[in-house]
Amino acid sequence: MSEKSVDSLSEAEAAAELARLAEEIAGHDRRYHAEDAPTISDADYDALRRRNLAIEQRFPHLVREDSPSKAVGAAVSEKFGKVTHVVPMLSLDNAFADEDVTEFVGRIRRFLRLAAHEPVAITAEPKIDGLSLSIRYENGRLVTAATRGDGQVGENVTANARTIADIPNVLHGDFPEVLEVRGEVYMSHADFAELNRRNDEAGKQIFANPRNAAAGSLRQLDTSITASRPLRFFAYAWGEVSRMPADTQMGMVAAFGRFGFKTNPLMKSFDSVEGLLSQYRLIEADRATLGYDIDGVVYKVDRLDLQQRLGFVSRSPRWAIAHKFPAEKATTILTGIDIQVGRTGALTPVARLQPVTVGGVVVTNATLHNEDYIRGIGNSGQPIRDGRDIRVGDTVIVQRAGDVIPQILDVVLEKRPMGAQPYQFPTLCPACGSHAVREEGEAVRRCTGGLICPAQAVERLRHFVSRNAFDIEGLGEKQIEFFFQSRDPALHVGSPADIFTLKPRQEASLTKLENIEGFGATSARKLFAAIDDRRKVEFSRFLFALGIRHIGETNAKRLARHYISFEAFQQAGVAAQMPEGKGDKGNAAWQELTAINGIGGTVAEAVVEFFAEEHNRQVVDALLAEVTPLDEERIGDVSSPVSGKTVVFTGALEKMSRDEAKAMAEKLGAKVSGSVSKKTDLVVAGPGAGSKLKTATELGIEVITEDQWFERVGQAG
Repeated sequence: MSEKSVDSLSEAEAAAELARLAEEIAGHDRRYHAEDAPTISDADYDALRRRNLAIEQRFPHLVREDSPSKAVGAAVSEKFGKVTHVVPMLSLDNAFADEDVTEFVGRIRRFLRLAAHEPVAITAEPKIDGLSLSIRYENGRLVTAATRGDGQVGENVTANARTIADIPNVLHGDFPEVLEVRGEVYMSHADFAELNRRNDEAGKQIFANPRNAAAGSLRQLDTSITASRPLRFFAYAWGEVSRMPADTQMGMVAAFGRFGFKTNPLMKSFDSVEGLLSQYRLIEADRATLGYDIDGVVYKVDRLDLQQRLGFVSRSPRWAIAHKFPAEKATTILTGIDIQVGRTGALTPVARLQPVTVGGVVVTNATLHNEDYIRGIGNSGQPIRDGRDIRVGDTVIVQRAGDVIPQILDVVLEKRPMGAQPYQFPTLCPACGSHAVREEGEAVRRCTGGLICPAQAVERLRHFVSRNAFDIEGLGEKQIEFFFQSRDPALHVGSPADIFTLKPRQEASLTKLENIEGFGATSARKLFAAIDDRRKVEFSRFLFALGIRHIGETNAKRLARHYISFEAFQQAGVAAQMPEGKGDKGNAAWQELTAINGIGGTVAEAVVEFFAEEHNRQVVDALLAEVTPLDEERIGDVSSPVSGKTVVFTGALEKMSRDEAKAMAEKLGAKVSGSVSKKTDLVVAGPGAGSKLKTATELGIEVITEDQWFERVGQAG
C-alpha cells in the first residue's frame, strides 16, 4: 500500500493509485469469495477499501468502471451453475469507532427528517463470519440455494445446501408462496477443531479458520463431502418475498424461526446510540463463549417501511452498517498456563485459550512473555495493565499483528471467576526438575539442567559437535536428530558421552549403522573414525562444547588460559561460593574466578550454578570417561619476564589501549586480570589509578608505570 497520504496525491498519482487498488482488491475478492483462500486479514482488506473510497471522494471524476466501490463479492466460479438473484445481495458499509455509529444514526435521522424527540428503533445482532447464502422456497419447498457471488449472480449450491441440518427442505407454519431466506453458513469452533484433527490424521487439508472451512465445504462438487462436514446456518435476511410475514426486521427474523430456521438469540432492538453501543460491548465481551466466529455487530433500522424510504447507496443499504471489532483483537478465556522450555533453557509461559479467530487465524495459544508480565510488571519494573495480573479462568483480550505470535493484552476483571488464584511461576524446570534460576537484571528464568534437560537436549548436542566445539565431521544437525530420536539402544544418543559409546554399542548389537538408510558402510566407518579422532580435544573447545550459559568461545579461552587444566577449572567451579549478602565477597575460589579478566560475576555465577547440579556433574564425569581435555598451552614466549604472572592494568594508559595492553601481556604468557587479589603478581598503573592501586599497595604487590612495563618486557614504548 502506498505510504503517501490521500491529501497529497496529485491527479495523475490518484488515477494510478485507483487503478492499482482496483486490481489488488479484485484479487483479494476473488481469493476470499471464490477460492476460500484469503491472503490478507479483514483489517488490511478494509484499509484498502477505505483508501480507495477516500481517493474517489477527493477525485470523483476519476471513479473507474471497475471500482471496488461498485462491486460486491467476486465473479462466479465456472465449476458451478449460475443463479441470478432477483433481489441483489449487497454488502454493508463498516463502522470502526463509536463516532461512526453516532454518525450512522445521525444520517438516518437527517434523511428521514425525524424530530429530535421521535425515536427510531435499530436492531443489533452479531456479524457471523461465514459464507453468505440465499435459499429460495416455492410453496414451502427448497428449490435453489446460491452463494452471494458478485451480488447479482451467485453459484448454484442447492444440492450441498440440502445436506445442512439447519436448513429445512420444507418450511413449517404460515409461510409465503415465494420466500428467499438469506443468512450465513458457518462452522462452530468445536466442529472446526474436530474436522482439522480428522484431516490431519488422514493427511488431508488443514483449514486456517472456520470461515474458510465452511466456505470450502459448501463449495464442493461432491455433495457427500459437504454432507460429511458439520455446517450450520443462521437466518437473518431475505430476498424476494411474495407476502411479507412482518413489518419489522425483528418480526421477519422471528418468522424465520417459526418456519424452521435457526436465528441468533443475541439480536435485540434499541432506540438510542447508547443502547446499540452497550449491546456491541456485551457481544464483544461474550465473544469467547459463543462457540462460533463473529467479527462485529450489525445494526439495521427495524421498521421495514423506513428501510424502503432510506434505500441504497452504491453497494450498500443506507439503513444498515457493520460495526467491526478492533483489528486483530479478540476476547476469549484463559483455560491454562503451560511452561515451555526453550533450546537455551528459557522457561516461557504460554497461554492456553478457548479457540478464537483473530485476524483470520484461529488462536488457541498466546505468549505471556515471562513471569513479570503475568504479575502485571513491565520491563522497567513499572506496572502494566494498571497492575492487573493474569489468572487461569480470566476473560482476556488477545492481539495478533501480522505473523507475530498472539499475545494477551489485558484481562476483563469484572469477568474474573470467584476463587481464581494468582499464578505461581515454577522454580524447577518442568522438563528435567533442575533448578530454574533468574539472573539479576533479567526477566527470564532459565533451567540449569543444561546437558540433561530433554527440552534442550537436541540443541545442546548440536552445539556440542559444532565447528568451534568438538567439530565431529559427519555428525551434523540431521544426524544428531536421527540418533536422538532413535529408541534403539544401539543408536540412541541422548548425551555427549553417548556419541563416544556409539561404536562399541554397534559392535555389541545386531543393529548396524551401515544398514540404516542414509548411512552405508563407508559413511558409518568415516563417522566412527571422526568420533575417535576427537577423544582428545583442547580444553577451551571442551569447555565451550559443554554449553554453559555465558561461556562462548572467548570466555572459554579466558578460563582455559587461567586454569590451564579442565580438572583445575572443575574443582574451582565446584568449590566457588557466591556472596551471600552485602559485604560478603564470596570465598577464595569465587574471588579467583571473578578476578579473571573479562569474566566477572555473571559468568562466574553461571559456572557455579552449572556445577551445583549433580546431574550436570554426572554428565561431565561420563564424558571425561570417554574424552581427555588437553591442558591449555601457554600463549607466547614462556621465557619472557612476565610469563605465568598475573597482571592487572589500571588507570589511564597513555601509550597503548587497554585491549593492546591485554593482548601484549597474553602474547608474552601472562594472565590478565580485571581485579587485584593476593594472586596478582604485577600492577601496571597509569595516571588516575584508584582503588586497584590502593589494594595493590596494601597487599604489597609490585606496582610499575607504563614505561617500566615496556622496559620489563624489553619492548620500546
